[in-house]
Formats: sequence, C-alpha cells, structure tokens
Amino acid sequence: MKQPEYLRTVQGFARRELLGKDAYLDSLAEAPLPLYRDFASTGLANWWMPKEFGGLGMGLEESVRIAAELAYSDAGVAFTLFIPVLTTSMVQWYGDEELKERHLRPLVAGNGFAATLGSEHAAGSELARISTTARREGDAVVLDGRKAFSTNTGFADFLVVIARAQDDPSGYLAVLVPRDTPGITVDRRWDVIGLRSSATYEVSLSGVRVPAGNVLRGNGLRLLEVGLNASRILIAATALGVARRVRDVCMEYAKTKSVKGAPLTANAVFASRLGQFEMEIEVMANQCLAAARAYDEIADRPDAGEEFLRVGTLKQALTTKMFCGQTGWRIASTASEMFGGLGYTHEAVIGKLARDMRYVSIVEGGDDVLRDLVFSRYVVPVSKRS
Repeated sequence: MKQPEYLRTVQGFARRELLGKDAYLDSLAEAPLPLYRDFASTGLANWWMPKEFGGLGMGLEESVRIAAELAYSDAGVAFTLFIPVLTTSMVQWYGDEELKERHLRPLVAGNGFAATLGSEHAAGSELARISTTARREGDAVVLDGRKAFSTNTGFADFLVVIARAQDDPSGYLAVLVPRDTPGITVDRRWDVIGLRSSATYEVSLSGVRVPAGNVLRGNGLRLLEVGLNASRILIAATALGVARRVRDVCMEYAKTKSVKGAPLTANAVFASRLGQFEMEIEVMANQCLAAARAYDEIADRPDAGEEFLRVGTLKQALTTKMFCGQTGWRIASTASEMFGGLGYTHEAVIGKLARDMRYVSIVEGGDDVLRDLVFSRYVVPVSKRS
C-alpha cells in the first residue's frame, strides 16, 4: 500500500537527519538540536494543531504513525516533537478565544515548542500533593514553586503550569505562562539515561506574574488528565517505533554472525524469537491505532472539551501505554541478550535502543501508578469508588 505523503516526508527527514547518527543523538548534545529546525522545514512541525490556528489538523491516528516513524530512528527526537501536544490540547479546549489566538497561532507560525510543568519531587505521582501555588493579586495570578521534570521548557514558547490555588487547598489551576516571563529559572537539564536528544529540565518559579485571563477553565488536575491522553498514546507509539528498529538491528546482526558454522538467521532459536517479536510488534501497532481512533472520536465532536472533562483519563490511553511499554521492554531486553557481550557496550546500537525503550514505562505515570488508575477507574464498580 502506498504511504501517504506526510509519512514519506517524515521518512525522508529520518533518513537524512537521524539514521546513522546514533552516537550524536545519544550524546546529550546542546538542546534544541539543529535538526529540529530541519524538521520544521518539512512543514510538519506541530502537525496536530487545528487548521483554524494555521496547523495541519492531523488526528491522533496520523500522529501515531508519525511518532512511530520518528522513533524508529530516534525516540528522543520523536518525544521532543510530539510532547507539546500535552500542552496545546489543554489550551485548545480550555483557554478563552483571545488566549488561544495570542499563543497558539504564533506557536504554529514559528514552528515553536510548548511545555507542561506538573511533576514535583515531593509529590511524585501524587499530583494532588503538589506545593507550587497560584495566588490572585488583583487582575493577575502569581506562581511560586519548583517543578522536577519538564521536557522542552528551556526552549519553549510558552508553558502550562499546574499549581495549587493558595486560597483553596483543594483547588488546582492550569495557568499559561509565556516562557520569557520574569521569575522562571531553569535550574538544570537532567542527565537522562535514554532519549538523550530530548531535553528535560528542573524549573523554579518565583513571583511569576501573568494576567488572570491566562488561567485555563476547569480544575487543573483534570485538565492535565485530559492532556495526558494524547501524549500517553504517542509515548506508546515510540515503543512501537523502537521495537521495529530493534527487530531490524537484530536481522542485520544475524547476517554477519555464525553459530555452529551456520548464519544466525538459520538458527531455530533466533527465528523463534524474531517471530515472537513480529507478533508483538503487530499487536502494539494495532493497539496504538485503536487507542488513537478512540481519542479522535471524542476530539472530532463539537463538544470535545466537555466530553474529555467528563471522561478524564481514557482507559485506552492507560492500557496502551502500559502494554507497549512492557512489551517493548521485553523485546529490547531479549534482543540485547542476542548480542552477547557486544550488547553491553556502546559499540552496538542495541544498548541505546534498550535505554530509549525504558522511558515508556516510567514517564507520565509509571506502570504501578497506571495499574492503580486502571483498577480504581475501570475495575472497581462505580458504586464503590471513592
């Protein structure tokens, strides 16, 4: 079947800028990398943004295909390019018209980036315990606190900060903050184990003042749940892309490796494992696309924002991220064993692929956190939920 034009464009970019540059992409080079400007030249930056703001208006099903294709070459690049969807979807559905026009249209026109500041050291996965505060001062909101992990903040156009309302301990706000607002300090860039072509930061907020109109409509934690639906599905799609690369790397290695006087490709154990990989990759692909279609079904509704608020965390987003993270790690781990001692060195790309794969089960809710969410939201009978 002929690939759609947008996917051929992504593949061409990956061949030119990513494949064969594994050592560079794994080096924690200065961010943002020049290749992100090159991706913008394809016309696909922020491809999911609605046409009313100058975007291409692609759905999440198309986004899954793009993310997987990018991740085949480098998962960190894929993550950097799609993670703004978490931020922009919150603004798109819950910002007022003037706020959207002022920030979303320039983001698209400038091929820019956005970031979300949610996680904190002490709170961990219990976001209800966050200590960053938002207080009202006349017609402004002032933010103070420290955020632990935020990807793209260093070069983002704007941020959405999740904070506790200082005058209401049970209330939470999601606040849009232009990146150049005084009081924002990037404390450090994390030396991450995988996805090293991305950039995740620890950030401090001190007296950060923005207009009260920058507060998005609704409970901030609920809005974050809504935003995480898209990004969790795309994170799962990176596992799909990495798994496909792992399969192909194994096949290339097998052509040059002999076992008992015969090529590894003729070995029954190797054939069995690669057959298992292919089955799991096929199921991962189908699951990612099914979850994306469930998301798009809501996103295409005229009342999408209200429906997402009602639903909150999509079951398909949780289960897809969990399944692809666990399955992808099993594939990468098994594949690394095939390389023997070489697989435990920097000489073989399989080590990088395994490290890149590991993030899927860690970021935006580790698997234990998501298991608990699936249990409490979708297993416990409605009448018995707290």
